[in-house]
Amino acid sequence: MDRAPQRHLDVHAGIEDALSLLANKINNNIQVKRQYAEKLPLLKVQGSELNQVWTNLIDNAIEAMQDNGILTISTRHKDSFLVVEIADNGKGIPEEIQSRIFEPFFTTKDTGHTGLSLDVVHRIISGHYNGRIDLIQNPVQRFLKFTSRL
Repeated sequence: MDRAPQRHLDVHAGIEDALSLLANKINNNIQVKRQYAEKLPLLKVQGSELNQVWTNLIDNAIEAMQDNGILTISTRHKDSFLVVEIADNGKGIPEEIQSRIFEPFFTTKDTGHTGLSLDVVHRIISGHYNGRIDLIQNPVQRFLKFTSRL
């Protein structure tokens, strides 16, 4: 994939593909709210890397909500940046481990989870798109925010 040519892709289509892929995990108790910007510029990407990013972030949010909650996906174009926020109203991440969530093999989940999904997301976003992924937590929602230059 690293040698695949770059193409201009619709971010919303990629997010919708990830939601379709995870449809079996999104039960009737999870509400998906889409707050998509109109006329979002296409993003120049390589292979299906961003689909892996969306899938990992959405899957992580679904698991955090423990089959009950609101998943909010927002997109916007700010200056020369694309911003995607994936928010859930799950239990949140304890402050003492927040700095470790992007470390390879770090997980708070049961046996069988590799602890690589957020590491992969971080490497793709920062390494291939000169972007950022940030955790923003408030009492009501937890956001994983992706920002990349268009």
